Amino acid sequence: MTAPVATGTRPTRVRYQVIALIFLITSINYADRATFAIAGNAASGELGLSPIQTGFILSAFAWSYVLAQIPGGVLLDRFGTKRIYAGAIAIWSVFTALQGAVGLIAGLPVVATLFALRFLVGSAEAPSFPGNARLVTAWFPTAERGAASAIFNSAQYFSLVAFAPLMGWLVHSFGWRSVFWVMGGLGLAAAGLFIRFIHSPARHPAINAAELAHIEAGGGLIHMEDMAHDRTTPASFTWHNLRQLLANRMMLGIYLGQYGVNVLTYFFVTWFPIYLVKERGLNIMEAGFAAAVPALCGFGGGLVGGFLSDRLLKRTGSINLARKAPLVAGMLLATLIIACVWVQAEWLVVTLMALAFFGKGVASLGWAIMADVAPKSLAGLSGGVFNMFGNIAGIVTPITVGYIVAATGSFDLALVFVGTHCLLTIVAFTVVAGPIRRLELA
Repeated sequence: MTAPVATGTRPTRVRYQVIALIFLITSINYADRATFAIAGNAASGELGLSPIQTGFILSAFAWSYVLAQIPGGVLLDRFGTKRIYAGAIAIWSVFTALQGAVGLIAGLPVVATLFALRFLVGSAEAPSFPGNARLVTAWFPTAERGAASAIFNSAQYFSLVAFAPLMGWLVHSFGWRSVFWVMGGLGLAAAGLFIRFIHSPARHPAINAAELAHIEAGGGLIHMEDMAHDRTTPASFTWHNLRQLLANRMMLGIYLGQYGVNVLTYFFVTWFPIYLVKERGLNIMEAGFAAAVPALCGFGGGLVGGFLSDRLLKRTGSINLARKAPLVAGMLLATLIIACVWVQAEWLVVTLMALAFFGKGVASLGWAIMADVAPKSLAGLSGGVFNMFGNIAGIVTPITVGYIVAATGSFDLALVFVGTHCLLTIVAFTVVAGPIRRLELA
């Protein structure tokens, strides 16, 4: 199957259906990451976990997620997005569901088992965001990539809007274990949808020639998946290729910036609901709904940032200005998270968090930038290295916050720790990275 079968002068809009499904799957992806953040307070009480143990369990996902990024990117480049991504969804969903059984089997150490299962979830999820970036690169012309990347990236916020209240209600009504079983089942259903509806642009049965031509003329790499199936194509991972990525100042600045962005992300999906319960005195249902407010603002900010970036690109022709201006403005707004240290009213804390996460959403253009700069033959590897650096924050943040809370009995220094990384992000993308351009490898 090599050509679109539909014809006609008006382009079809299959790419919008593709990004909608990616958005749904990424929402489930992030909900699975946040399961222990929502269920963690109840689970910690039942299982007798200390704050430091909870911090290590919350970080377990990121250890393997970071380690598996380069292998995941290589697998995507070599075997194609569809097979690797669909298998990843199914596998991480099974490991999510198994977390609900921890403590039910006598003799299994609770902390080690939870750490191991979340570690396995992280390794299985590793191809997800590089896979998203590959799909956007293949399906969208350059002028639409900011919005497309913002849509799938904003799923991290919509995820908590949609699923934090659901998971809070599940904990309250059916116990913390039900969260893992329900989310695991939803993930398996998502794997089936992915297999059914995701194809390469050049092989999709519903696309017509006009849409395919529009995508390709605008810079979409419509034959990217065909390259993955071509066994004569050189392997994407070589030490030479990796060294070229890591030795490039622009790429290093982008990698460091994504780490800074993700410190805020991981505080939100790990410790924030626990912060609302322990520091602000909310019950678990109230925390679930309160967490949805900043998440909704982050979702809106993500869409604003993506569409604003594409609008700036069309008006100015400068990809550098179009990507960096929203990023800098958003990260400056995100530093408001530090102000939560000095306020007492719960509604004001939620308001400041909402403004901070709106700003963080506006600034979340890292994946659009990666689609703009990654070498054409190394989209998976480049995305894997990018996501590896970014998700080191998932190791650092939960553990650091756990130690801060254990040592001080407060989240105040943790909020300062998170806020200063917003400034680090600005420096990384503007001073270190320099001008944005497609990287050409030697």
